Amino acid sequence: MSATPASGASSSPVASSTQVTVLWIAILGSFVAFLDGSIVTVALPAIARDLGGGIALQQWVTDAYLITLGSLILVAGSLSDLYGRLRVLTIGLIGFGAMSLVIALAPTGGVLIGARLLQGVAGALLVPSSLALIMSTFRGPAQAKAIGTWTGATTVAFVVGPLLGGVLTDYASWRWAFGINVVPIAVTLVLLARVKAAGTRDVRREGARVDYASAVLCAVGLGGVVYALVEQPRLGWSEPAVAIGAIVGVLALVGFFWRQARAADPMLPLSLFTARNFAWGNLTTWFAYGGLALNGFIVSVYLQQGAGLSATAAGFAGLPITALVILGSTRTGAWGARFGPRIFMTVGPLTMGVGSFMLLAVSEDFTYWTQALPGIVVFGIGLTLMVPPLTSAILGAIEVARSGIASAVNNAVARIAGLVAVALIGTIAGGRLDLAGFHRATVVTGVFMMLAGVVSWLGIRNDAVAEEPADAPS
Repeated sequence: MSATPASGASSSPVASSTQVTVLWIAILGSFVAFLDGSIVTVALPAIARDLGGGIALQQWVTDAYLITLGSLILVAGSLSDLYGRLRVLTIGLIGFGAMSLVIALAPTGGVLIGARLLQGVAGALLVPSSLALIMSTFRGPAQAKAIGTWTGATTVAFVVGPLLGGVLTDYASWRWAFGINVVPIAVTLVLLARVKAAGTRDVRREGARVDYASAVLCAVGLGGVVYALVEQPRLGWSEPAVAIGAIVGVLALVGFFWRQARAADPMLPLSLFTARNFAWGNLTTWFAYGGLALNGFIVSVYLQQGAGLSATAAGFAGLPITALVILGSTRTGAWGARFGPRIFMTVGPLTMGVGSFMLLAVSEDFTYWTQALPGIVVFGIGLTLMVPPLTSAILGAIEVARSGIASAVNNAVARIAGLVAVALIGTIAGGRLDLAGFHRATVVTGVFMMLAGVVSWLGIRNDAVAEEPADAPS
């Protein structure tokens, strides 16, 4: 493996100036990807009013981004290991910014969805490189603290997105919800230039390869299945396009996993799942992030279309979650390092499940303070408890040399879980997100969270830590 950053990977809790800059790069680079995945939810009703298309368009605006992000994030992890985190991150930022501008200017729903697909490609390059950059720059307690800070900041992007999107939608235009990405991208590119000028060298994994055939199988598989799930409530399973999409998608996914089991250098190394915390942690991620995406979509859309709130008010509705994550994530990351992740990964999702079930109090005579706020606060407490220990447990189970692909796999699981959950909204809600549909989706969200908590309790172990390879940087 090539040399680590010039500043050295330190176990000291006091970070060097270069390490601080690298942490900011990792945070901002991931921030735009997470922000764009959530900021869109509160803008969906305005997009549908402007461009037409109803709930199907709203699902596709969300899922077009997640299809390419989820299917290509694994390739991005390999690219990160092969070409270096800094280079891949730079390319991703430039592409993401360009597609954000195209989306902001999109004249039709088709153009917007096409640009969202390409934006997902660029977004796939950001998250694995960002997190792998942290893993190769920090060690020991400093690494746990850095991961906690990164997790808190990126989770804030996930929950602050609806707030920012609501303000921009009401007081400017939904188009600004995408155009705003240019600002953090520009700042991150400046920081990257500063780090490169300081002589920091990229970390690469010797022998890394990119499996493009697997990427195609994964993208076709996810695209076919999601198309069928989104369009089925409107067209029915008897519609040839829906049936063919489902069949082709399933066959492509079967082919993808068949190839992963036999490829010399697979896109999805199944050997990663022999690490207990990695395997069980990703199963927790599947249920928890599926529920998180479902919750974000139904709350943002229903509060506007059902409860009659403005986009800004719907965005502010999630503000307690943002505050809790900002205040608690770094501390929770430190607690997870001290006491082990198992209890936090169990109690966190269970608490989120309780918060989801509390949203059943929402009625036709809507009152935010008594019907929605209590459940939102409880949900936010659970999210704050869960996320930093979850990230640390999963990546801590894998040696640093494979941190790029490990973080890519975990992020792919999270995005694909959200992709499938959003695609199922039409089926869960019965084709329209009225009060009954909102309640059904809320129950499904709660069940997902409860399953995540049970999985963590059964599978996660506090002592399941990866051994450092002999050539790992010290």
